[in-house]
Order: sequence, then structure tokens, then C-alpha cells
Amino acid sequence: MVDSVVGSVGIVTPQTFHFSEPLTLECNRVLPTFDLVIETYGTLNADKSNAILICHALSGSHHAAGIHHADDKKAGWWDNMIGPNKAIDTKRFFVVCVNNIGSCFGSTGPTTINPDSITNGGTPRAYGPDFPLVTIKDWVKTQAMLSDRLGIEVWHAIVGGSMGGMQALQWSVDYPERLKRCVVIASTPKLSAQNIAFNEVARQSILSDPDFKEGRYLQAGTYPRRGLILARMVGHITYLTDSAMKAKFGRDLKSGKFMYGYDAEFQVESYLRYQGERFSKNFDANTYLLMTKALDYFDPTRDSALTPELDIELTSKVEQEADLLANAENSTYDDNSSNANAHSELKAAFAHTQCQYLVVSFTTDWRFAPERSEEIVDALMAVNKPVSYINVDAPHGHDSFLFDIPRYMGAIKGFLTAPFMNSSNGNYQNNGQGQRAAQTAVTGERS
Repeated sequence: MVDSVVGSVGIVTPQTFHFSEPLTLECNRVLPTFDLVIETYGTLNADKSNAILICHALSGSHHAAGIHHADDKKAGWWDNMIGPNKAIDTKRFFVVCVNNIGSCFGSTGPTTINPDSITNGGTPRAYGPDFPLVTIKDWVKTQAMLSDRLGIEVWHAIVGGSMGGMQALQWSVDYPERLKRCVVIASTPKLSAQNIAFNEVARQSILSDPDFKEGRYLQAGTYPRRGLILARMVGHITYLTDSAMKAKFGRDLKSGKFMYGYDAEFQVESYLRYQGERFSKNFDANTYLLMTKALDYFDPTRDSALTPELDIELTSKVEQEADLLANAENSTYDDNSSNANAHSELKAAFAHTQCQYLVVSFTTDWRFAPERSEEIVDALMAVNKPVSYINVDAPHGHDSFLFDIPRYMGAIKGFLTAPFMNSSNGNYQNNGQGQRAAQTAVTGERS
């Protein structure tokens, strides 16, 4: 049982919102109707200005905080972040976490009933492999529809880690007027070839499992357990670090001696098998395929183009800001124009954003390394957007965003409660302080 201690949101009940209007996806397929499952924590104020949206990562769900019943032994996946007096303070904010379509935790996805199967009195069958491929952009679109249903015109903040950070970033590009703050944690502007390769190995592990049955394993009464275990083992390795695995397992043997066989002999082998086995019991294989493809497809610059006119406008803004900071006392600003030019596509994507950003990376994260976060920061600075950046020293690798690290939690809390730098024309200039803070974090200050 999870104790009802100070800082817990206590027992929570998921809610399901049904949308009867057709949803056209980026792949040009249409969902005739769909459901979104959410959880909420805290109280929405009268003018609905204190709402924070939480976007989950690949294996996450709507259950971000609290417990579902008194005997629940596991709290939500971000319970250390969300709650009374925590970094996302539910005494102050109304927090919403939504399970994305394509998932397997209640929102419409491969495991839910395909309405086409019951047309003309047919037998109800799950979508399975017939569920369309979805993108980060599709998820954000459905989240905006949820916002309308909740009556929330502008989010105080949208927060996400890993794949959740991609959703937060996409929100700021697609609906710039609907959020004041964007928190992007342990994320990236797009996947590298190496990351796509890891995802492909994971997908092939599932697709090559004889029990996959071309995705129709539910109808066949089978389940690609072995493929899903292997996929999770591959993924889990990328979330950890070599030093963390060395400290936790080293070359320790389970029995203290070689057994000269192919069963798990080293402790790290046993750990990975356990993680894969546990995951295979709680996750859907078709969902895993969908989620990794959504990661691969993510690119907020796809619909943006840096025209010559916009490039001149942005360059002028950067030069004005550089002059301002160069004249400021003790200024350490360096106008890195070559770096800004290297990120012209990101510059164009961020040119019309209107929110403040906090970008968080972790020193030992090699899945989405700090350099990838710095690409986001550099592009935002190049177009004169207010951004703060912190690179947190943590030993947990990519999974660091799930840990209760004081400097990390403090940065989140401080950003969410700091005054908003308002600007009617989207040109944020708070005497150059926003950019200077970001530049300091990039060039020297490591937290």
C-alpha cells in the first residue's frame, strides 16, 4: 500500500472523454470516433488559468500520480513530481495527464474495438494491426480537442519528459497561443539515425516473433511475448548508463560461478530478462510498434520553411539582442551566428512561438544527449525566444527524468511559479535576461 503522506494526491479515478467527431490523422486515415482517458489532480480555478498538461513517454499512461485504490502498491509514474508542495504543486495547479490514442491503457488504440467490425451486426474485434499509424502531431491535435472539452483556452504550462517533451515542443509550434510555458525534459528536436536504429531492432524483435501473427495475435489467441521481451531489453539498455550498470551489476554472477550454459548467469542478464518479462505482461505489442514509429517520425520543422524574408527578420533580432547584451555589465554573451545558421529549420519552426521555455537535460543521458537539448536552446535563442536551460548532473542516464533529484525538481518548480514575461507581439526582450540565462547555462553552468 502507498501511504497517504504529505505530498500525495491520494486516491484518483480516471475519466474517459468520448469524441464523436471524425479525426483525420497525418497518415490521411480517419478515426470515426475516439476516446481519451485522463486523470486530473488539484482544482481548476475560476478563470481556468492554473491548468498544467502532462504528456507521457513511450510506456507511460494517464496515471501520473496518486493511487487507484487503498491497497495499490504502485503510485503513478511521476508521483515524485506531482502533488501537494511538490515541483508541480497540486495545491496551486490543476494538473491533467492524458493517455494518447494508440496506447493500450484505455484510450482508443490497437486493443480497443474497431467500430468497422460491428457494422451490420458483425463480431466485435479489436483494431489490432488495423489501427492507423499516429504521430506526435496527431496526439497534440487530440490534446487540443480535449482542452476545448475541458474549457481550457490557455495552459499555464505543458510539461513532458522524453517523448512527452516532444509533445510539449510540438504544442508550442502548432498552438502557440494556447500555452504560456513549455517544459521539455530529456528530449530531442528529432531522432538521430542511431535512435531510429534502436527502434527498428525493437520492432523487428516483435515482428519476427512467430506468435505475432501479423499483428492479429488477439484473434489467434497468441501473444508475441518473446518479441516484446527482447524489444524492452534493447530499449532498457539505452535508458541506463555504462557506469550505472557497472555499479549495480558489474560482472557479478547469480550463482558465484560459471554454469557453462545459456541461461542467465550474470546479474545484468537476469535484470534485463526480469524487466522484459514484466513489461511484456503490461504492454501491447502493436502499441509498441506504433509508439516507436511516432518517435521516428517526430520532426517539428516538417511544416516550417525559413524564407529569405524571415531569415533577415530573425537575423536582425539576434543582432539587436547581441548589441544589447554586449553593452550590459559583466555580459558573457557570444553571438554564435554560425550555430544559428546551422539550425535554420528549427529557427523557422520556433519563429512564431509565444511561450517561455525550460529545457532540461541530464549529463549521463546518451539516448537523448545534452547536445540535442542544446540544439533546441540554440534555435530558440536565435529567434529571440525566452528560454532557460539546465543540464543536471545525474547518474541514471535517460531515466533520470523520472528520479527525485533536488536541483531538477527545484528548476521545474521555480520555472512554473516565476512571473510570465508577457508580450503582445511575441518579441520577448526582458532586457535580454531570458537569453543571457540560457547562454550561461549552455556555456558554463552545469547543475
